[in-house]
Amino acid sequence: MLALSRSIFKAYDIRGVIGSTLDAGVARKIGQAFGMAALAKGEKTVVIGRDGRLSGPELGKALAEGLQAAGVDVIDLGVVATPMVYYGTQVLGASSGVMVTGSHNPPNYNGFKMVLAGEAIHGETIQALYHSIAAHDGASALTPGSYRTHDIGAAYLERIAGDVKITRPIKIAVDCGNGVAGAFAGDLYRAMGCEVIELFCEVDGTFPNHHPDPAHPENLQDLIKCLRESAAEIGLAFDGDGDRLGVVTKDGQIIYPDRQMMLFAADVLARNPGAEILYDVKCTRHLAPWISQHGGRPLMWKTGHSLVKAKLRETGAPLGGEMSGHIFFKDRWYGFDDGLYAGARLLELLTRVADPSALLNALPQSDSTPELHLELAEGENVALIESLRKNAHFEGAERIIDIDGLRVEYADGFGLARSSNTMPVVVMRFEAESPEALRRIQGEFRRVIVAAKPDAQLPF
Repeated sequence: MLALSRSIFKAYDIRGVIGSTLDAGVARKIGQAFGMAALAKGEKTVVIGRDGRLSGPELGKALAEGLQAAGVDVIDLGVVATPMVYYGTQVLGASSGVMVTGSHNPPNYNGFKMVLAGEAIHGETIQALYHSIAAHDGASALTPGSYRTHDIGAAYLERIAGDVKITRPIKIAVDCGNGVAGAFAGDLYRAMGCEVIELFCEVDGTFPNHHPDPAHPENLQDLIKCLRESAAEIGLAFDGDGDRLGVVTKDGQIIYPDRQMMLFAADVLARNPGAEILYDVKCTRHLAPWISQHGGRPLMWKTGHSLVKAKLRETGAPLGGEMSGHIFFKDRWYGFDDGLYAGARLLELLTRVADPSALLNALPQSDSTPELHLELAEGENVALIESLRKNAHFEGAERIIDIDGLRVEYADGFGLARSSNTMPVVVMRFEAESPEALRRIQGEFRRVIVAAKPDAQLPF
């Protein structure tokens, strides 16, 4: 049995390496601690589910045992996408839930995304679970909680297909990267009236074809090839647990989520004039003016699905989105991130026009990079950003936004460096009005990073 490692308690979920920092024993302790936290909030029942990872059945079983040991009743949804657990907390009379998932991490990772009494927990609340486990004497409740399974798939698909309507038939390609979304995506879009070409929709926790992370262009090449060689008009891609969406046009262009947000914002603001629209620090400079032009109020916020959800609740915003692909609809939906649902809403908009790719490609854009990762040792990412915050001087910068790392804005672009909350990396992104400006801004970041860490292996 592994000793409890504080390193797995991240900023907005719990994540570790199987056999190194996470096993069934740790999962059981997490279940019991979460169950006690739920009871303290007056919650008697917790919804659980798991993705397609090989370690999922063992961790899910141990999680349930821990919850029951706390005296909490468990509703186990089995193998589902993360948003289906969130949906369960909306419709099953239980507003707390735990999803066993490693999201887009490599196959040997797994972890837990948690909703406690209707709120996605993060920060101190997750650290409180660690302290609860460390202080716990191992005792169980006098009366253990009950356990039952529930198949939520049909209700979830019907809820979406019953509300989100396409205007005309459309042929699409869907790449699930052997993640758990593959068990549901084809059925959902067919129920909406789409013809669907399925790529890698067999759930396989070894991810044998490519990594299930649509934030990285190399993972979209099979989808791009499929669109080129088939009659499909648009391509949708999903991450390992189905809460993030990637989009590819007929001509092979990747429509990153900050540009997807433009279409979604225009649609949502038509029904919610003057509303605030949230987006994270990684998003394009074009998004704020677009939101303003469509009658909304742009609000930049920290990266992290739990952090955006918390801000959404605080502000009452009907829409939020992250560059990584988490899109949060409070308009006609529940406010949680759901890649499958976002894909449905996108198809609703795209089928109103004859040429979906032309509509997407016409959205404002500049020269930009995808997410770039500077890989470091555990803890070094936080230390490096702190060092830059204190010491770095960026030549020619108009302003520096430091709500989450450093977003340095220039007259002709921006650069971002922020510490990942899930891996020991510094996440970087650059955008500029010309290739020359992009190189100049990257050069500034290279200069300050190398000054702080001379051996840094920069990804650009």
